[in-house]
Amino acid sequence: MAEYPLGSIEDRGMLAKMPMDKLLDHFFLQIRNLWRVDGLYFLEIEKKFGTKAATEIDAKVWEAMAAIEAKSLQKMFDVDENPDIPTIMGFLRLTSWALDQPFKTVEISADKAVLSINRCRTQEARLKKGLEEFPCKVVRWSYLRNFAETLNQRVEVNCLVCPPDPHPKDLWCKWEFKLHS
Repeated sequence: MAEYPLGSIEDRGMLAKMPMDKLLDHFFLQIRNLWRVDGLYFLEIEKKFGTKAATEIDAKVWEAMAAIEAKSLQKMFDVDENPDIPTIMGFLRLTSWALDQPFKTVEISADKAVLSINRCRTQEARLKKGLEEFPCKVVRWSYLRNFAETLNQRVEVNCLVCPPDPHPKDLWCKWEFKLHS
């Protein structure tokens, strides 16, 4: 349990009474709402200061968020320092970013993992609004690298493809996580 309980006793009791399917729907709705706020902030910063400035700010925010999420998950699940690749990827799959990416594949071995995002809600929403692809490589890389390194300094994160890189229609980004001895 967290140092401070997550939510009030009354709120926890109310949620505990929900049927599991509705509780999960509510949980994913709140994650979706977090990403909606992130997107709305980004778009307003982009309008006022341009894509480059918005991307730089976004990268710093998500780099900080990565450490917060990694440490919170490590504490919540009582995992020791320097977890292995399967544990790190298990934690990554529990982050708000990964949970909001339903079109992903994850391949994991003892010392390496590959995460692929086959469809990206953020990019698809931008294209639908008539905007260009978001050059998200720097944002994602700072987030994923800091998440993994917060948990284990021996993990190297490599970008295999991510916008602004050219990519096939059925793959937006692909990341490799390797554990060095």
